[in-house]
Amino acid sequence: MRHGMALATVSLVLAACSWSAAATPPSDEVGRYIGVSYSFDYHTIWLSKGALGYGKQGAAFNTVNLDFFQTGFGAKVAHRNAAHDGYVDKQRFDYAPYYKGKAFVGEWHQIDFDISSSYEHYYGRARHKANTTWESVFAFKFPGLSVFGAVPRYIVHYETPVSGGDANRKVAGWIHRFGFDLPIKNDTLPLTLSSEVAYYGGLGNTTHDWAYANVGLSSKIPVCENVTFVPGIYQQVSFDDAVNSNKDITYGIFSVVVRMK
Repeated sequence: MRHGMALATVSLVLAACSWSAAATPPSDEVGRYIGVSYSFDYHTIWLSKGALGYGKQGAAFNTVNLDFFQTGFGAKVAHRNAAHDGYVDKQRFDYAPYYKGKAFVGEWHQIDFDISSSYEHYYGRARHKANTTWESVFAFKFPGLSVFGAVPRYIVHYETPVSGGDANRKVAGWIHRFGFDLPIKNDTLPLTLSSEVAYYGGLGNTTHDWAYANVGLSSKIPVCENVTFVPGIYQQVSFDDAVNSNKDITYGIFSVVVRMK
């Protein structure tokens, strides 16, 4: 299976390079107004906000991102499914409009923000039987507060079921994620060390407590024009069995990103 995934990844990168070269407009004026990108992400284990999404098997994500006229507004459509057999009723589409930008640019209190609201559609099951939710995500980075190059970030999630009723309202809740990203400069391979710790605020009717900590090392490797390979390896330590009973999990995320002008 590992050899098959490696071969599939190499094939995808080569196909993406060929497609990008053929599809990139010859003039900067063409495609200037709406940016389009596609990404394929393979997770050796998918941890959804610290919890196992598909047990201990991998997951495959396919995402199309539309950037509307470089205004900061955009929309993403993503499909998520388990990499192997099973979990058919948990495969889903995510539809997420977003707005991203910067505030107080150049000041010590500059804020880079990315705000989105997504509808999670489990199309293999009836809506009242599936874990169909609305999820709002507010992500902030503070480059002016960096310490020794490490840029702090804060991400808060709020998730609520689409269907009403007291039973469904109980699973609504928050997650607060505090972390940093540290670029490691070198002459060979660009690296980023990242880490975060997460506090659960009742999501899934589970807990109000610190849930997990995570540390990872990733890179962005240009493969050809408009195509980037993004490998990363991560380690999660879980604090609360209600979120994840596996105390230590090592996993990888391997992505191919194709950008259109």
